[in-house]
Amino acid sequence: MHGTMGLRGLLCVCLASLLTLQAMPAQGSPTRSPKGGKKRPALDTAVDGVVIQSLKVNCKVTSRFSHCVITSQVVNNADEAKEVAFDVEIPRTAFISDFAITAGENAFLGDIKDKVTAWKQYRKAAISGENAGLVRASGRTMEQFAIQVTIGPRSKATFRLTYEEVLRRKLMQYDIVIKVKPKQLVQHFEIDVDIFEPRGISKLDAQASFLPKELAAQLIKKSFSGKEGHVLFHPTVGQQQSCPTCSTTLLNGDFKVTYDVNRDRACDLLVADNHFAHFFAPQNLTKLNKNVVFVIDISSSMEGQKVKQTKEALLKILGDLRPGDYFDLVLFGSAVQSWRGSLVQASAANLDAARNFVQHFSLAGSTNLNGGLLQGIEILNKAQGSLPELSNHTSILIMLTDGEPTEGVTDHTQILKNVRDAIRGKFPLYNLGFGHDVDLKFLEVMSLENNGRVQRIYEDHDATQQLQGFYEQVANPLLRDVELLYPWDAVSALTQHHHKQYYEGSEIIVAGRIADHKLSSFKADVQAYGEGQEFKTTCLVDEEEMKKLLRERGHMLENHVERLWAYLTIQELLAKRMKLEGAEKANVSAKALKMSLAYQFVTPLTSMTIRGMADQDGLEPLIDKALEDSLPLEMVGPRKTFVLLASQPSPTRPSSEVQQLPNQVTGVDTDPHFLIHVPQKEDTLCFNINEEPGVVLSLVQDPDTGFSVNGQLIGNEASGPGKHAGTYFGRLGIANPATGFQLEVTPQNITLNPGSGGPIFSWRDQASLRQNEVVVTINRKRNLVVSVEDGGTFEVVLHRVWKGSAICQDFLGFYVLDSHRMSARTHGLLGQFFHPFDYKVFDLHPGSDPTKTDATMVVKKRWLTVTRGLQKDYSKDPRHGAEVTCWFIHNNGDGLIDGVHTDYIVPDIF
Repeated sequence: MHGTMGLRGLLCVCLASLLTLQAMPAQGSPTRSPKGGKKRPALDTAVDGVVIQSLKVNCKVTSRFSHCVITSQVVNNADEAKEVAFDVEIPRTAFISDFAITAGENAFLGDIKDKVTAWKQYRKAAISGENAGLVRASGRTMEQFAIQVTIGPRSKATFRLTYEEVLRRKLMQYDIVIKVKPKQLVQHFEIDVDIFEPRGISKLDAQASFLPKELAAQLIKKSFSGKEGHVLFHPTVGQQQSCPTCSTTLLNGDFKVTYDVNRDRACDLLVADNHFAHFFAPQNLTKLNKNVVFVIDISSSMEGQKVKQTKEALLKILGDLRPGDYFDLVLFGSAVQSWRGSLVQASAANLDAARNFVQHFSLAGSTNLNGGLLQGIEILNKAQGSLPELSNHTSILIMLTDGEPTEGVTDHTQILKNVRDAIRGKFPLYNLGFGHDVDLKFLEVMSLENNGRVQRIYEDHDATQQLQGFYEQVANPLLRDVELLYPWDAVSALTQHHHKQYYEGSEIIVAGRIADHKLSSFKADVQAYGEGQEFKTTCLVDEEEMKKLLRERGHMLENHVERLWAYLTIQELLAKRMKLEGAEKANVSAKALKMSLAYQFVTPLTSMTIRGMADQDGLEPLIDKALEDSLPLEMVGPRKTFVLLASQPSPTRPSSEVQQLPNQVTGVDTDPHFLIHVPQKEDTLCFNINEEPGVVLSLVQDPDTGFSVNGQLIGNEASGPGKHAGTYFGRLGIANPATGFQLEVTPQNITLNPGSGGPIFSWRDQASLRQNEVVVTINRKRNLVVSVEDGGTFEVVLHRVWKGSAICQDFLGFYVLDSHRMSARTHGLLGQFFHPFDYKVFDLHPGSDPTKTDATMVVKKRWLTVTRGLQKDYSKDPRHGAEVTCWFIHNNGDGLIDGVHTDYIVPDIF
């Protein structure tokens, strides 16, 4: 404990951050109804003696750079210590730059370090406290940050979180979104947004999704004049009530401020303290005609709502094409088909024919993503090369998929190369990932390599609107091949200054450093191609205007311009490192890390600790930024004793070493086929176990440590009369009683310590968990590895089945990667084979199946007839597997396993 506050331990998730503050609030004061009137009796806003005294959000925006501070004060009026949670959501594009907690006379401040240094202190410990800090993805565009602390009796605590970001213009406006979810009445609630734009503000609005329009108009104060705009939302306790007699709050949703700036000039240059920001958004340009090809996934996994919503969106998008546009449609499932095979004009007749094609296409098989993309690229390339009238059009390729490539070329690296070589930088590729089963990082790298970007389309009722919303952002190109040029001897450290297209309603921002004494020669030249002509303009610095701005805004302007440059540079370096490998990636990562530390941003390369605050193990709470492809985690129940190290390698053993361990193919998979690798024989034995669905089998049991692995069977329909109905492992229980560790694994979820309400993860997550000497590494949609210090290393493989598969439901495989430290008494259907045993095979001869060889095996003093056959090992390749030749022991392994197979039936997975 430190002062009046103790930390409830630690939980860190390197994922993505809400404005929720959960606490236990105190006595309220007399309030009036929203429309005035008589005083009501005092509202008791306390929960268990704790009150949220104030919750304030203050955002200052200077030239698109947003600096927001969330401050909350919580008071404990009880005579005993109470636990409170500070739980807020912030935009996923923002960087946390500061966090502090003040309790009594003690201040606990955030300290940003490189991630490797910050994590070393955690890997040394067996994290046995509870969990207190959390950062994870929340919803579509937000990240959640939460921390739990204990407040002493009759004392208070103040939380302050700062985050920063550059606002991006979309569809003619900038958006500031603040998530509001206090979960209870707050004595002093306030959102205050102050905007300063040197160009002048042209429009300003604010809305609250949780307020009726009439009440919003009354409670939200907004005004703007010249360069300044202001929004204030400051409801009383009474105005927060969900009904006149309720003690619950109606504050639950999005508070959104939107604005735009004057566009009387094509571009604007802002210079302060040797840094500049160049904003380019010309108006009143003729829209470019475009060549657009839509490449659409029609594999069977798109069945149902996905294909229905995709068709609805395509029909709407076709209706938005202009007569001067040219287009085609490419569909890919197991095979690839195009509607026309070449670009056609968006005439009324062609659009009607395309709508009919969209309405009637059906789904087909697997996912030939590589083939679909190459077909779409070829159509655009041919048009650019053979049709002179289309050469001045801007070309766009849009691809939508909901899964992994499973047909044709499936290797990600090869697909990236194929697409890159085919496009050759000539036009952008925009990838839309539908749902959570796509590898968004793979799609993002592909888009970044080809001047585009990626967007996830969430499986929801509004997926059609999401697809249309994305298209609207790229539907109206105004310029192509945009170059923003600066005097070579006057600038350095430029952010991206070449863009394939400039779209209506957007804005290009370039920032950089200006050399000493070069301000007088500094300017920006812009060159691009518009409809039928070259576009050129020059932007100059108005030094008198800059002096005036500095007098008005002072240090804040200087600070914001420099931090805007730093923010853009770090974001671009983080995107660039995704495309690189080896030394190049390390070099770019080092640059991004150096800047993250210099400007104190929590990025994917840094972590924030809170100085002076520690749990019972002496560990400071840790705050991490989301990784590039992170997804929300579902957390349920009380926070338990472990650390989440998302996308960190296992501290016990690198995966490259695990691949080399001798017992690499001992395991059980599919229906269930047991593979026993015998290294001293350089051979493999195999057998099946035929039991009823629901039966639980003991796979590994070490009586010396209590460590166990049990698996429960699930059923599959028989393929025909008299045929065997297959069974597969659908639930695994891994337990280490010495440390209280339990892990339940199903094809849907991974649950840590299920008996005590531990956290639940899905197979969409990428994370590592450590509890004492057990480390669990989840590899997204692929497998998980469990490593036990002084024990074994085990792998669980996820098998996803698709429509049309002979197997009707997802299932699991289990493999032993390392068992040499398990005790000699280890038993179970797999465990009994962890240590050397001997057998002999002789008298090879044709069996009842002439294509297979039978033989006699002597093992454990028994004579068995065995058959040479093939099974599959999925430990290294969960999708395709590798064939393994083995000697098959018939009749449920009778004669090879100790006793009979029914001896291994146990009551439950734990």
